[in-house]
Amino acid sequence: MPVPIPRQRAIPAVESGQAPAASPGGTSTEVAPRKEEKVENTTHTNLTLLLIEDDPGGSAIVPEMLDSAGKPIRVRTARNLTEAERLLTDDVHCILLDLALPAPGHAADDELAVLKHVLELAPRHAVLALTASGDAERGAEAVRVGAQDYLFRDELDGRLLSRAIRYAVERKRSDTAERRLAEGRMRAQENRRLERGLLPTPLLEGSSLRFAARYRPGRSRALLGGDFYDVVRTADGTVHAMIGDVCGHGPDEAALGVELRIAWRALTLAGLCGDALLGTLQQVLEHERADDEIFATLCTVDISPDGRRAGLCLAGHPSPLLARPGRAARLLPYDNNGPALGLLPGARWPRMQVELGAEWSLMLYTDGLIEGRIGEGRERLGQDGMVSMVRRQLGEGLRGEALLRAAVNEVRDLNGGELTDDVAVLLLDRGV
Repeated sequence: MPVPIPRQRAIPAVESGQAPAASPGGTSTEVAPRKEEKVENTTHTNLTLLLIEDDPGGSAIVPEMLDSAGKPIRVRTARNLTEAERLLTDDVHCILLDLALPAPGHAADDELAVLKHVLELAPRHAVLALTASGDAERGAEAVRVGAQDYLFRDELDGRLLSRAIRYAVERKRSDTAERRLAEGRMRAQENRRLERGLLPTPLLEGSSLRFAARYRPGRSRALLGGDFYDVVRTADGTVHAMIGDVCGHGPDEAALGVELRIAWRALTLAGLCGDALLGTLQQVLEHERADDEIFATLCTVDISPDGRRAGLCLAGHPSPLLARPGRAARLLPYDNNGPALGLLPGARWPRMQVELGAEWSLMLYTDGLIEGRIGEGRERLGQDGMVSMVRRQLGEGLRGEALLRAAVNEVRDLNGGELTDDVAVLLLDRGV
C-alpha cells in the first residue's frame, strides 16, 4: 500500500534492497554492514529508516528527510515481513510499519498481529506504526503494545516524519537504558537478599550466653566475603563457636566460606568436635575448592555447659581474645596452632583446654581486623595493637555490639579508609 504523499524523492533500488550499488570501477558494494557490525552511537552517523509496506509496484516514496545534524535520513523499503527480515541489519535505527500488512501465521482478527511480529523480530529497534487517518484508537493500542509512536498515513510530511523518527530512536534508547538499569537494580537486590540469607542465624536457644557479631566484606558493594562464622548450642548444653577465613576476596571464596560454615554446623550438630571435625572440613574444602592452592584458616571454640571452660582448636588462625573483670584482656594460648585447612594432607589439630572463669567475654576475629595499616606508613595494627585497643575500649565501658562497632570503626580510621580485607568479629559474653 503506497504512502500518498508528494513525490519529492524516489527511493533508489539500492536502498530498497532490490539492486546492488555500482562502484566507480563497475563492481558492486554492500548496502549495509553485516549483523555483527552493530552500530550503537548514532550521533555522528546517518539515521536509517526501514519502511515496511505492501506497495506491489515497489515504487514507494517518502519525502526528503533530515536528522538533527542536517544529514539525510537513509530509507530502505520492504514489501513484506520476509523481505524486512533480510533488510533488518544493525545499522537500521527505526522501522516505519504499515499496520495494514498481513502477518503470516497470526489470527486474521488480530489488528496488531503484524506489529507484534515485528517487535519479536526487532526487539532493539524503534518502531513507528502507520495507520489510517482517524484511526487513533488503533494507533494508541499499537503504542501500548510496544511501538514508540503512531502516524496517520495521509498526514505525513518530511518535517513531521523526520521529527517522529528522531523522537522514536531517542525514546527507544531511553527505554532500553531504563530497562537495563531496572534489571541491574533487580539483580543487585536479588544478590543482596541471597547474600543476606547466607549469613548465619545463631542457634543459642536455652543458653545464657550473649552473642554479638560484626561483618564487613572487603569487596566493594558486596554483603558477603570469604570470612565466615557461626554459633550453635548442642543438646548437651555445649555452645560451639567458629570463625574462619578463605584466602582471597572474590565471589568464589565467599561461596566456599558459606559451604564450610554449613558443613561445620552440620558436623557439630552431628556430634563431631576438635580434630575429627577439622579433618572432615578439610576434606570438604579439598573437594569444593576451585584451585589446589586455596586454603582456609579456622578457629573453633566449644564452651562447656557450665560456661567455665572451653576447648580451643586453631587451624592457622589468630587466637581469640579473652577479657575478664579485674584482669587485662589477653590472647588465649596459641602454641599448638595447627596448619590452615587445605595445606597439609593428614594434618592434625590439637584441642587445648582453656579456663574461662565465672564472668568473661570471648572475642573471635579474622585477620582483617589486625592487618589494617596505622596511618600512611607500612606499619600494621597487629595482634598487640588490637589487644591494646580493646583493653582501652573495655576500660571506657564498651560491651557487646558497641564494643565490636567501636573496634571495627577504629581499625578502619587507623587505616585511613575502608579496609581491603574482609572483617568478621564475634563476641560471646557470660555474666554473673
